[in-house]
Amino acid sequence: MKFPFLIIFFGLLVNHVSAQRTSITGRFENLSFHNFVDEIEKRSAYHFFYDALATDSLQVNIFAERLSLEELLSKVFAGTRYHFAIDPLNNIFITKDQPVDVVLDDHFFEPTFADTSLPDKDLAAKEEPVSPQKTVFVENRLYEIGKNSPSGKKQASVSGFVKYEKNGEAIPGASIYLDSVFTGVVTDQYGYYAVTVPSGTHLMEITSFGMKDTRRNLAVYSDGKLNVNMEDDIPTLKNVIVTSERRSNIRSTQMGTERLSTATIKEIPVVFGEADILRVVLTLPGVTSVGEASTGFNVRGGSADQNLVLFDDATVYNPAHLFGFFSAFNTDVVKGVELYKSVVPVKFGGRLSSVLDVSAKDGNDKKITGNGGIGLLTSRFAIEGPLKKDKTTFVLAGRTTYSDWLLKTVPDKEFNNSKASFYDLNLRISHSINTKNDLYLTGYFSNDRFRFNKDTTYRYGNANAVVKWKHTFNDRFYATFMTGMDQYNYEVNSNSNPVNSYRLKYQINQLNFKSDFNLRKSNKESLSFGIAGIYYKLKPGSLLPDDNRSLVAADVLADEQGIESAAYLGYQYNITPEVSLNAGLRYSLFNYLGPHDTYTYLNGYPRDVSSITDTTSYGSGKIIQTYHGPEYRFSLRYAFAPSASVKIGYNTLRQYIHQFSNTIAISPTDIWKLSDPNIKPQLGQQISIGLYKNFANDQFETSLEGYYKFLNQIPDYKSGASLLLNRHLETDLINAKGKAYGIEFLIKKQTGKLNGWLSYTYSRTFLKQDDANAGETINRGEYYPASYDKPNVVNLITNYKFTHRIMMSVNVVYSTGRPITLPIAVFNSNGSQRVLYSDRNQYRIPDYFRTDISFSLEGNHRINQVLHNSWS
Repeated sequence: MKFPFLIIFFGLLVNHVSAQRTSITGRFENLSFHNFVDEIEKRSAYHFFYDALATDSLQVNIFAERLSLEELLSKVFAGTRYHFAIDPLNNIFITKDQPVDVVLDDHFFEPTFADTSLPDKDLAAKEEPVSPQKTVFVENRLYEIGKNSPSGKKQASVSGFVKYEKNGEAIPGASIYLDSVFTGVVTDQYGYYAVTVPSGTHLMEITSFGMKDTRRNLAVYSDGKLNVNMEDDIPTLKNVIVTSERRSNIRSTQMGTERLSTATIKEIPVVFGEADILRVVLTLPGVTSVGEASTGFNVRGGSADQNLVLFDDATVYNPAHLFGFFSAFNTDVVKGVELYKSVVPVKFGGRLSSVLDVSAKDGNDKKITGNGGIGLLTSRFAIEGPLKKDKTTFVLAGRTTYSDWLLKTVPDKEFNNSKASFYDLNLRISHSINTKNDLYLTGYFSNDRFRFNKDTTYRYGNANAVVKWKHTFNDRFYATFMTGMDQYNYEVNSNSNPVNSYRLKYQINQLNFKSDFNLRKSNKESLSFGIAGIYYKLKPGSLLPDDNRSLVAADVLADEQGIESAAYLGYQYNITPEVSLNAGLRYSLFNYLGPHDTYTYLNGYPRDVSSITDTTSYGSGKIIQTYHGPEYRFSLRYAFAPSASVKIGYNTLRQYIHQFSNTIAISPTDIWKLSDPNIKPQLGQQISIGLYKNFANDQFETSLEGYYKFLNQIPDYKSGASLLLNRHLETDLINAKGKAYGIEFLIKKQTGKLNGWLSYTYSRTFLKQDDANAGETINRGEYYPASYDKPNVVNLITNYKFTHRIMMSVNVVYSTGRPITLPIAVFNSNGSQRVLYSDRNQYRIPDYFRTDISFSLEGNHRINQVLHNSWS
């Protein structure tokens, strides 16, 4: 019975030996590499393995006469970046740029033991440093999770951190997928993941945009930890990268969410050599602004004050420098940016339109590194590294400007005598107490100064400090506790004429507290809950003389106080691999506090100083007015194909703090006002539906979203409203209700030498007077377009990498002009001329079109070089 098997074995051996001695003769003319491979496989016992897309531009033109296959392939690849390797089983592996070794490492079959008793840092040490020489070794060795015992668990939890191999920075949003159980999870903002699997062997795949895909072979016995290091992915021409991060738009229940990495932000054409987060955000679908020099941005038909801007959980009230020309965020300390504009996560609240969440870097835990830049108007620096190895890291960064020279070149004398400057400082410290406790400290400080023609001087700035404590109860349950202080202030003074010299001040102070708990009950089910509180103290304005000779009368408005608190619960459940549900309930409460005076107006009459019937004084800490109510968050995803899904969402929000401005472009001297008995909270509801589809192996990501918003108790202005130092501000405001609707389209390509995105937004916002006591009627009580209504917006962002060092970027912007109210006639009344204005926002300014072009040249990429430089 053994004889036939010996014959078969002998035949295979002869075939192998003859294959090694195969000589090839023939003329291979104008053949694609694929056709060339077909010819060789027909003539021999060899089999090729290669990336068809990476070799589709390779042409073969060669004449062979009795050449061995090694000699033939050496001629084919001569002068190219391709390499080949042949293993003992006649398999041929073709790679580009990086040779492959077909001989296994001596320690290939040695398992790595990961014990839950080991601290995370020790587990991380078990991870081999990721390098081209060790990638195969790391990805194919066996990692044992937990302790192998006869009474092992049937289900076990595998958890750990995914980090950037180069500097130890956590990688949020990395996808962890296990084919054996068809389960996938995503790392949180700290790079942490936890997944439940049956005991046994599993293949874990780890992917993240901008990083090389990697995998781990696991033997799971019981609960354990495994940390993963990832390295940069430098794609070549035609290279296809399939990552779950890019499929998150398909799999996630979250809709109306845009994510930007620092690398993406730095590829967009820069302003005066300075990468700008807000400029990139303005290129996303559904995001517009009223003008170039505007600090604010508008999301899905909302006003600028309806956006919550967070920097590492600190509220930034003015996110810009130099009246909107520069972002307040230094990209050297930013890890990533997320914009929520549809179903806002339940842990966020307090604004009606969107949340812009900017996360800060933790710092390099390997070594001290730094970078800096010198631009036409600004200079910047950043340094980061470990304070204590494997325990504490820091990031310190700053920026300043020397823009006065630009103003001096302006021909108009009123401008060339002006001065403008700003600076900002960032500090971030991360400390690991032990495997279950981590501390984070973030500090931000900014200051702007602008003087117009040696007369009026403007100063404004932000000051923020946040302390966070992350505690891990177990592999499935952790909590984050945050407390912080936020401040925004501005000051305007004029002393060119001592008689009229004055100093105007305004300030917002707030104290925050938030606790956020996250429980992953299983791979299908997760829960989040927590509480949050904000204490507001506003100094609404003080006007004081700035000189002993000044005749300006002092005028100081009383401080305002309020407490906004909330409790929330979020639940996510994967019903099937195709259907997922995300639901949340947030209950918010606002108390307007004394000491303060409130005014009662004559019922049925227009609100005016003359119609005040009573003034009520409240003592310190007394509750003057309370507003409260539920906020609902709901989204449902159905994936009808592996690369396509449809989602629906419903969202309600409440806003208790409002911004008022005499200009359509948000300026540093605008005022913020808390809700009180006469100014009610803004209310909003949004219904949205979206279709998401990826093409060409996830190279192209497309989305089409539609939304409709119901707006209530929106404050708008009476004609000729006076806002500054107004003790009876409600008399110059009207209540309005509104509607906003639109469609957003996005197509994005994030891989290859040519990448970027094209977005189109159709958006309308209309308001309608809903206030019987306003005393005037706006547009006969009909709907009128809001001042930020811009129906059509198109953004095209393209980046082309000629080489790894040379890149060109083009940014094309088109938008419909915003509405405006114009004078349409002049008439005489009682012997004086008067101006007749059109209906509110009846006309529009011209459409807007702009093209930005930039070139970037990086220095050499030598790893051991002390200084790395780049030119833009």
